Amino acid sequence: MKTSEQLTMCNFLQQLKVLIWIAFGCSILFFVFTTPEKNIESYLFTLLISLMYTLGYGLCNGLLNRFLNYRYSWIEDTKARVIATIISVVLLNIALTYLLNFTNFVLIQKVSIDDFFSEKYNFTNWFFINLALLVTTFLHAKEFMIAMKQNAIAQVTVQKTIATSANAQFESLKNQLDPHFLFNSLNVLDALIDENPQLAQEFTHGLSKVYRYVLEQKNKELVTIQQEIDFAKIYAELMKIRFEESIEITFEEKTDFEKLYIVPLSLQLILENAIKHNFATPTKPLMITIRQEGNYLAIENNLQQREKLDNREGIGISNIQQRFAMLTPEKILLEKDERKFKIKIPIITKNIVNMNDFSPNNNDNFAYEKAARRVKELKGFYGNLISYCVVIPVLVVVNILTSPKYHWFWWPMLGWGIGILSHALQVFGIGKNWEEKKIKELMEKDKK
Repeated sequence: MKTSEQLTMCNFLQQLKVLIWIAFGCSILFFVFTTPEKNIESYLFTLLISLMYTLGYGLCNGLLNRFLNYRYSWIEDTKARVIATIISVVLLNIALTYLLNFTNFVLIQKVSIDDFFSEKYNFTNWFFINLALLVTTFLHAKEFMIAMKQNAIAQVTVQKTIATSANAQFESLKNQLDPHFLFNSLNVLDALIDENPQLAQEFTHGLSKVYRYVLEQKNKELVTIQQEIDFAKIYAELMKIRFEESIEITFEEKTDFEKLYIVPLSLQLILENAIKHNFATPTKPLMITIRQEGNYLAIENNLQQREKLDNREGIGISNIQQRFAMLTPEKILLEKDERKFKIKIPIITKNIVNMNDFSPNNNDNFAYEKAARRVKELKGFYGNLISYCVVIPVLVVVNILTSPKYHWFWWPMLGWGIGILSHALQVFGIGKNWEEKKIKELMEKDKK
């Protein structure tokens, strides 16, 4: 495997090779169209000048780009990177243009310094500066697009991993319920067969209804509170058959329970947990109450704690806590004193989570779409900027050649430049931050 130094050297040699080929291409073009004398000496001179310009611009801009990559990330520090790139690229290429042109015209071709700073060579310097900025802008935009694409792919990969892991964990938690519930129910049925066969038969009919509900809700993340209460009532009837007057379960229902949601089988697990950990007798019955308290559904029972036979807690409360944690940031609350035990589970509304939108695949798609939209915005901006750098120099040349006394090129340059600035602010600066802040503000109001 190559080390980072070896990779850096390989990249440098590859870039150097590309620059030399560009220099060869430029030398041929200049030799054919601009050199009056067509001989070997003239071509070699043109090739050396082309190498000087190509390597000078290419290597210096490459070093600048490497330095900027070290200081600013295109992804994490986009705004700072864009500002630093614009300022440094403009200053560097202006300095390089004057240095290379001075070397070419004054030192090599023996043009006087006064002529070099005349109007003729000022236009030449200006043309080279714009050409250099055009090429470097295109290269920086290309690198930025590559970085954004790689980041988008990485984000989607991470989202897929997280979503797959969360989905597998959620399914694992749900699949714990079937054998757990069936095992406990069969134990109850086994005890009833010996004690009271008639009640055992009634219990079997009720158990079939309960287990049908378990199967129906197996693939759902959420059910309405009313559905869960209706199911809990059937389960409570089974417990009454088993424990007779030793258990009293009270339901305080509300009309809006049809529009509020909780995790399926959570009530059954909590009731089972209360019965498992508390003794119940006709003289000291276990009293359980289910009611709404604010944004929670509270299940309270009088505390008549059994002696613990072992340290195993089962899957009841832990299972519910983990499943709710995947659907809402609200925590399950536990309250306990010497006389009572209360568990409060958060009520979930569609404003908090939409059952159909909870799918990990949808989360994955959302992350991809968000990344794709961002790439599209940036692509549009850099396309606009590159077009500006291409068209405006052409208009300037046309203006100077056709009507040198009237410089009308300033109007499209300034008008389009203002549009570029506005586009940059929208993509990188004030506009985007304002939108995000406003969205957060409205979301906070909805929560209140």
